[in-house]
Amino acid sequence: MGIFVVLTMKASVIEVLLVLLVTGIHSNKEPAKKVKRPKFTVPQINCDVKAGKIINPEFLVKCPAGCQDPKYHVYGTGVYASYSSVCGAAVHSGVLDDSGGKILVRKVAGQSFYKGSYSNGVQSLSLPRWRESFVVSESKPQKGVTYPSTLTYSSPKTAAANAGETTKAYEKPSLPGTTAQPVTLSQALATPVAEATHRATSKPFAASVTSSSRPQPVGHRSQEMEEMATWKPEPVLLDSGFVPKEELSTQSSEPVLQGDPNCKIDLSFLIDGSTGIGKRRFQIQKQFLVDVVQALDIGPGGPLVGVVQYGDNPATQFNLKTHMNSQDLKTAIEKITQRGGLSNVGRAISFVTKNFFSKANGNRGGAPNVAVVLVDGGPTDKIEEVSRVARESGINVFFVTVEGAAEREKQHVVEPNFASKAVCRTNGFYSFNVQSWLSLHKTVQPLVKRVCDTDRLACSKTCLNSADIGFVIDGSSSVGTSNFRTVLQFVANLSKEFEISDTDTRIGAVQYTYEQRLEFGFDKYNSKADVLSAIRRVGYWSGGTSTGAAIQYALEQLFKKSKPNKRKVMILITDGRSYDDVRIPAMAAYQKGVITYAIGIAWAAQDELEVIATHPARDHSFFVDEFDNLYKFVPRIIRNICTEFNSQPRN
Repeated sequence: MGIFVVLTMKASVIEVLLVLLVTGIHSNKEPAKKVKRPKFTVPQINCDVKAGKIINPEFLVKCPAGCQDPKYHVYGTGVYASYSSVCGAAVHSGVLDDSGGKILVRKVAGQSFYKGSYSNGVQSLSLPRWRESFVVSESKPQKGVTYPSTLTYSSPKTAAANAGETTKAYEKPSLPGTTAQPVTLSQALATPVAEATHRATSKPFAASVTSSSRPQPVGHRSQEMEEMATWKPEPVLLDSGFVPKEELSTQSSEPVLQGDPNCKIDLSFLIDGSTGIGKRRFQIQKQFLVDVVQALDIGPGGPLVGVVQYGDNPATQFNLKTHMNSQDLKTAIEKITQRGGLSNVGRAISFVTKNFFSKANGNRGGAPNVAVVLVDGGPTDKIEEVSRVARESGINVFFVTVEGAAEREKQHVVEPNFASKAVCRTNGFYSFNVQSWLSLHKTVQPLVKRVCDTDRLACSKTCLNSADIGFVIDGSSSVGTSNFRTVLQFVANLSKEFEISDTDTRIGAVQYTYEQRLEFGFDKYNSKADVLSAIRRVGYWSGGTSTGAAIQYALEQLFKKSKPNKRKVMILITDGRSYDDVRIPAMAAYQKGVITYAIGIAWAAQDELEVIATHPARDHSFFVDEFDNLYKFVPRIIRNICTEFNSQPRN
């Protein structure tokens, strides 16, 4: 009995101890908390942030609206030099529109040349060699890749000024492996930039102290460029590897493009490869080309040169984008071999007009097109008509004729006075008549001086790229909202036929009722996409019809700011008779050199249209009974504008 009581008491004690133990454990145990991962925030940058200022090799970023502006420079197509605006490149590539958004940016190796192009409202520029590139794509994160929520810049000042947010400068950690960079070396090595970085950093740093923050031209470097190459790289630790820090310079790092900027022309040499010229004279002709290109200082920032050789049929030896410096051109010219055949100059000029000056061949659009034709003797085909087409296409045709046709060759010369029929103007500026091949070298400097005189290259101006065109649009109550949109479509259809830029055709618009309103001036938009977008945004006003006052307003507020070298064209569109007098304002437009086209619809008075329109009225006034038929006049108006331009004296 006693033993049983003792065992019972021991069991009770053990039970109590177990309860106390369990209770103590639970009392000391903290409640489990769920660890929430911080939400990833895509960093935002401004339009002017360049990829080269961001050290991260791959990152997501958010761009604001408005990065289509040309002040945010972009270099390249598809693959962009790191000196480019990140967001500007995204718009150019089509990943973003001008409203902004998120993109994925990945650094890649530097390129030997970056080709400029116009795309999605952004004009990118060409650039020679640059140390680093990048590509942009839609913001789709790759699996297994950690993207930084805070970008790392090459200097604190750049981060604060460009990003508008608090960012940490890239610092070298005290111990390897302690860096908090979200992109590890193993992840970076999976990208081309890491491979390029590894190759670059495997060399001693002393070998790279001569690197420059400016692009390295393919040819010679000027003394000024050598002096400004001040950047010295600093090693920065990234996990267990080193990468060079982004270029730092106390001076502006704006790229300097090789080539004489005072002679920015696109030049085609048409050389005579016919059998009659002979091997010796063909060699003298090639040496003349070499002397000219060396005097021109070839490069993306100045003149670009291509060569077409003609005989029976023309052939491009190389185009404008094939060689980017004078030395490479010299080597290429020396390798040209003679084709032989007849001297079909006309066929060669037609070939150049149709094929040579294209974007695919390196034509830059804003640079004047120049064709220098070298002829030994005389052409064996007709050139007058094809030369006219070349001139009206904006090609400045120069002729260098040497020695003239021999007696035995004269029977094959179809047009004896061919030079005066072919050149842009017969005022002597576009013609060189050289008496002997041995004295051809004396023409080098005079020719270089003339082709670089862009103010005198009259044929660079065409009917589509040389005007300030102001639309004066009737917004009166009789038009109505639906018809007003039809009128705006008509304005857009006319506008898109022109080559629009700050140096080409410019577009402005005024809307009027009893009052007048400047919708946008000539200097507001400098791309076709922006102009068409602005036209779509014009709001219908509604009111009376004071056409005379509208013409006077357009002269004062629109055409007063026209450039002196621009043709001034006013296209007025109205659907009714004016409440005020139009004669005095129409005469004022004529006296100011404004060519006026008057487009009447429905209730417009034809006699009033003829008063407004420039003489002869049959070429400058049009009437249509319904708004929906406006579109039919677009080809005719464009044709009349060009016919009038081309009929002006060229001498």
